[in-house]
Amino acid sequence: MKAITIHQPWATLIALGEKKFETRGWKTNYRGPIAIHASKQLLYDHRLPKLSSTLWEHGFRKEDDFPSGCVLAIAELVDCRKVSDWLTNKGMPVLHGAEDDYYLDDKEYAFGDYTPGRYAWELINIKRIEPVPVKGKQGLWNWNYGTCINCKEDKELLLLDDEQGICEDCAQVMSDLAP
Repeated sequence: MKAITIHQPWATLIALGEKKFETRGWKTNYRGPIAIHASKQLLYDHRLPKLSSTLWEHGFRKEDDFPSGCVLAIAELVDCRKVSDWLTNKGMPVLHGAEDDYYLDDKEYAFGDYTPGRYAWELINIKRIEPVPVKGKQGLWNWNYGTCINCKEDKELLLLDDEQGICEDCAQVMSDLAP
């Protein structure tokens, strides 16, 4: 599954279903399932009222409340919209998609960098999951997670083929037992 690493608190806002667009300086042609990975770095400015009030409503009040270095949601990436220099009557940019335009509301606008020329990755079917510790990467990266064919536990996998894999713990045990 593809994954994207996002700084906190924006990764949590996505996991909570409060943020439906992830803004980036680059576009992607990828469409499909995507894991939302929270980086270890927290870039939270408590002076941003919409951000703070939304997080407060969900119980996120201090830095320790934010999970980091883990995948915390799964979503579906359905479009990569270009942020235009067209403005609505509220002064917000219009997002141009593959088939239509999108008009931001105040909250979504507060949760991203909608500078003209950037891109807004549209996420739907966002599902918050129990955080899974994993090291993130820059750009889109592959997160190999599933059921280990040896121990039958859900873990990050070393893939053996397109669908099956073995966890690092089992791989280590097997290599220790090898002659």
